[in-house]
Amino acid sequence: MKVIAITGKGGTGKTAVAAMLIQLAKKKSPVLAIDADPDTNLPTTLGDKVECTVGQMRESMLEQKDNLPSDINKESILEGRIYNALLEKPGYDLLVMGRPDGLGCYCYANNLLKGIMDRIIKNYEVVIIDTAAGLEHFSRGIIRDITDLLIVTDASKNGFETAQRIRDLIVELNLNIKHVWIVPNKVTEKNRKQVEEYIKELNITPAGIIPFDETLAQLNLEGKPLTDLPDDSAAAIRITDIARKIELVRV
Repeated sequence: MKVIAITGKGGTGKTAVAAMLIQLAKKKSPVLAIDADPDTNLPTTLGDKVECTVGQMRESMLEQKDNLPSDINKESILEGRIYNALLEKPGYDLLVMGRPDGLGCYCYANNLLKGIMDRIIKNYEVVIIDTAAGLEHFSRGIIRDITDLLIVTDASKNGFETAQRIRDLIVELNLNIKHVWIVPNKVTEKNRKQVEEYIKELNITPAGIIPFDETLAQLNLEGKPLTDLPDDSAAAIRITDIARKIELVRV
């Protein structure tokens, strides 16, 4: 099983990277796509509409926990609700984590969620996770055993410094991530040389550089899904190369 997570600071295009990888991977294997970003942009980028989230299921479970009989398996109840929140699409299933609406501690519901996510993920050969800028889902252990973490950055010095901080946090938390990659995105011919210099300064292996793609930018501007992106667009071609580099696809 291959579990790929995409992270990076806001505005770098990590959700677009996740969506393009999902479109590639689903041609070879059934994919579980997880939107772990509370801002929840992956469904729109894939052209999907999600009615309920894991966060809402978790909130409901938290509200009901004191009224449930003590002999009921609460984890099984939550698991059933989460499967109901799973959106089934051709080639992939989409699960949106969302965020809880209320205040207070979610330790109880989160502890239930850990084991459930382990079981759900094991049903798929490929899991692709679009995360928030931080590593909260990993540090809390809700999503574990990542094989590849792609840190998406823009061409700015700040973007590369953020990438290095994420890499340092992975080491500090001793997270079980086999491979960590840097993916500079929206790179132009004008700034490519500087980007290559920044890469040399990092302790992160590059998976590939994604050029600025006018077609992709126009789709984002118009709010259209990236499923409309042509296979021969600059970004799509480079994403295919990256997918080969991280061994997501082999052809």
